[in-house]
Amino acid sequence: MTSILLDPRRTVVFAGDSVTDCGRRTDPDGLGDGYVRTLYDDLSGRLGDRRPTIVNAGISGNRAVDLAGRWATDVLAHDPSLVSILIGINDTWRRYDEDDPTTPEAFEASYRALLDPLSCPVVLMEPFLLPVKDGQEEWREDLDPKLEVVRKLAVEYGAILVPTDVELTQQAASAGPATLAGDGVHPTAAGHRALAGLWRRYVLDD
Repeated sequence: MTSILLDPRRTVVFAGDSVTDCGRRTDPDGLGDGYVRTLYDDLSGRLGDRRPTIVNAGISGNRAVDLAGRWATDVLAHDPSLVSILIGINDTWRRYDEDDPTTPEAFEASYRALLDPLSCPVVLMEPFLLPVKDGQEEWREDLDPKLEVVRKLAVEYGAILVPTDVELTQQAASAGPATLAGDGVHPTAAGHRALAGLWRRYVLDD
């Protein structure tokens, strides 16, 4: 990945839901105030003018099927040199708050629709859950099969897997889940720093 991230002619697109969005649609430079911003600042500090273009294509509330519906205009149109995807928690959440489940099979089909058109390196970040509210532990029944889909597709498509759920769960065991995600889903400032750190570790340092 180093050659891509050292080339200012390249474009890195981050796709996902609210965890990626983080207000980017009202941000003058379109980056938001989450882990994408942290990575942008880090790359700018490291590389200066050699930093690639960073595009945040996250939209709050999206599920995998929503990403697939806007993939051509929001991702492929940028002719990306690298695409990083973090999606899946809303595919689980909607089962519990709106009785609108997404089966693992449907999730996988939508995810494949994201991966199949790509001709560049890909980073898959696991969706994650850090239970802090009553009943959130039960979400694992729905989320865990989707995590297995992401892990399987990372192997099949030769993508870099960032084991976000595994790593943040380990961090939450000592720091406390609410320290990283106040509602169990949306990262705090510390959670976004942790996400950016994991991305750097698995994508840049490997």
